[in-house]
Amino acid sequence: MTHLRSKRLPEQPGSRPGLALATVAALVASLGLGAIAPADAAPETAGAVRTVGSPGGWSDTPHGFASLDGGTTGGAGGKVVTVTDQASLARYASAEEPYVIRVAGAIDVAPFGSDIVVTSNKTIVGVGDTGEIVHGELHLNPGTSNVIIRNLTIRDSYVEGDWDGKTTDFDAIQMDTVDHVWIDHNRFEHMGDGLLDIRKDSRYITVSHNQFKNHNKALGIGWTTNVQTEITIDHNWFTGTKQRNPSADNCAYAHLYNNYLSAQVADGDPVWTYGNWSRGKTRMVIENSYYDGVQHPYQADATAELVQRGSILKNVGGRRDEWGTAFDPKDFYDYRLDPAAAVPALVTRFSGPQRRIGTNTVLNVPGDYPTVQAAVDAVPAGNDGTVTIRIAPGTYRAKVLIPATKPNLVLQGTGQDRSDTVIVYDTPAAYGGSNGSATVRILAGDVTARNLTFSNDFDEAAHELNGEQALAVKTTGDRIVFENTAFLGNQDTLMTDSPKLDVVSRVYIRDSYIEGDVDFIYGRATTVIERSLIKALSRGSDTNNGYITAASTWKDNPYGFLITKSKVVSDAPPGTYHLGRPWHPGGEPNAIAQVLFRDTELPAAVKSSPWTDMSGFSWKDARFTEYRTYGPGAGVTADRPQLADADASAYTVAKYLAGTDGWAPHRAPAGNGR
Repeated sequence: MTHLRSKRLPEQPGSRPGLALATVAALVASLGLGAIAPADAAPETAGAVRTVGSPGGWSDTPHGFASLDGGTTGGAGGKVVTVTDQASLARYASAEEPYVIRVAGAIDVAPFGSDIVVTSNKTIVGVGDTGEIVHGELHLNPGTSNVIIRNLTIRDSYVEGDWDGKTTDFDAIQMDTVDHVWIDHNRFEHMGDGLLDIRKDSRYITVSHNQFKNHNKALGIGWTTNVQTEITIDHNWFTGTKQRNPSADNCAYAHLYNNYLSAQVADGDPVWTYGNWSRGKTRMVIENSYYDGVQHPYQADATAELVQRGSILKNVGGRRDEWGTAFDPKDFYDYRLDPAAAVPALVTRFSGPQRRIGTNTVLNVPGDYPTVQAAVDAVPAGNDGTVTIRIAPGTYRAKVLIPATKPNLVLQGTGQDRSDTVIVYDTPAAYGGSNGSATVRILAGDVTARNLTFSNDFDEAAHELNGEQALAVKTTGDRIVFENTAFLGNQDTLMTDSPKLDVVSRVYIRDSYIEGDVDFIYGRATTVIERSLIKALSRGSDTNNGYITAASTWKDNPYGFLITKSKVVSDAPPGTYHLGRPWHPGGEPNAIAQVLFRDTELPAAVKSSPWTDMSGFSWKDARFTEYRTYGPGAGVTADRPQLADADASAYTVAKYLAGTDGWAPHRAPAGNGR
């Protein structure tokens, strides 16, 4: 079975590399950072922090030391859960199996200052900027590995009068002898001892885009005589803190860049009020950071090494130590520096919890989940946030079912072309009807698929069965979008349906390819096919090679199928193809097909009388029309009803899709189809 590669109209907004570059330049300008050179706006290299075109310019993938030695994936491969209370958070965080744990709203921990134990292979992420842990600590015990903690506020376990934290040890996060941890986009404030303690030979750590605020001890690293810890600390904001910004003791490698230290506590302490401290045998490199109002901005023990380059100091005093060669971070990973002058604006705006983080959970196939179905199974029932299943190039020979309980999914092929990523199976309707034959079945609402090929490659020529229909895709959910997708099959390739006759579901298909021969676009859903290529396959007949559509629209639904601004092609002989026939499932009299071909090119294969009867129901009782079709297969005859000009404004893409909620996916840029 063959199909055509992507045939898309000119690139849409959001899809051009130049537009991404312009977006970054506009961001910099909006922050008052001056012009940005093209080299600064180049796409990220592996491990770079800022990603061109992403919200706020950050990546959802760990960088720095946390990306090395196998990388840090957190709960990838596990189920996604949303928690709103302490018991649920504690249960999933301490479980043996991996989890992606979404924290929605504030969780008040009791007793005051208690630990929430986090075990290996966990991602804990705040939903938008709402996720908070109040009066409690996340604690990683020795041996814990592969943890991501993102987009949370952890606050308010401070005990009044215990400024030095000598009587309580209520940190925001504490870890002992762990490895592969990414702490990103959190806000830590007003805790009982340190805000973040990374202790006792912890390795492969990255701390990025966090806020350390209004506290004595911000970030401590060490508590060991061994020199093992490798840590990256970047784009953090230390403000209203006194010490440990950070204090790094006996780190093998400590790379600090693009951090912002401001409004240091001014208590007159000549020693223990300081910025960055390279202690013991630490090798520290500081790059392009910004210090404003800081005593002892960076200092080093005589046994340590500290290299500083490119930072800006304003209103500072005290020590600014530099000695030794330390190390070259580029020997370990790629990264890109922001100009030091840009750091205050960038860090204050884009550090700490962000509204767009945690709302879109990304599951990678096969990187995190071996199959598409395994990724779907990981999505929680009643899912209330977008989950994007990114599918790597390859052929996935397995069926996929998205149940009605799992809305808000995006299936995203990651190849250069939709033909790079194929979901295929070979079941005919003889083995289970339309439901049983469908390679992919989408029962949920608010599902989008992009840059994929869906196929049912059942070989009907090699089999004699009662029921050779073989669906590539069947949908029953509402608000379904297909962008740059291909649907491959013969009979009954694509069925867009609804849960029952008098329920309206809507499907929007754009920039796509559909092929088949008999009734290969059918069902009762309101379906718009726009800017797409439809191939009517020849069955080798000189008289009748098939039917493009078989609609079964509910009689009270004015909108069935709209095929607009598209092109139909065929390898069938001239005058051997029907545009469609009316399907009345089970003889249902209230299924009155509605189909409009509008502004669409038709091939010579289309019959001069292109509509025909089905199962005793006359096509003349259906609602079949054309409007401004063209090409060798177009024409105006008594057997080709035409939509009147006066009615054309009532049969547009917007009218078909709007429903009662104003759904308008056609107005979204390509790649953002919901």
